[in-house]
Amino acid sequence: MIGLLTKFQPRWMSLTFRQPRTGATAAPKFGLSTAPPEPVIPSKKPLKVELVGGKRYSWCSCGHSRKQPFCDGSHKTRGQGMTPVRFVPEKDSTVWLCGCKHTNNPPYCDGTHKQDFIASAPLHEYTD
Repeated sequence: MIGLLTKFQPRWMSLTFRQPRTGATAAPKFGLSTAPPEPVIPSKKPLKVELVGGKRYSWCSCGHSRKQPFCDGSHKTRGQGMTPVRFVPEKDSTVWLCGCKHTNNPPYCDGTHKQDFIASAPLHEYTD
């Protein structure tokens, strides 16, 4: 007689990755990291935009979007682990959105682009 499962019981599962036994030692093809992903820098200046009150916007946080400063979904393939910042302004306004992607007040510029680590960093170049 087969018993029915009446209650969902989550269980932890562990996986072990092993290299194939070929005799040669090879570096793993992937690495695991606990460090948060870092955005690329598409612009070293803030971007002035006109926002419509009540409209939902998605600000690119990874820097890979071709529609800067807004998201085009590039984070799904190039900026994995990062998600856009979604926001809805209360009223129509002109604002400066961060272009360097390192602001402490996303999506708005806070002047971080003036710091040396941004000024000396290379700009992101788009590739297809």
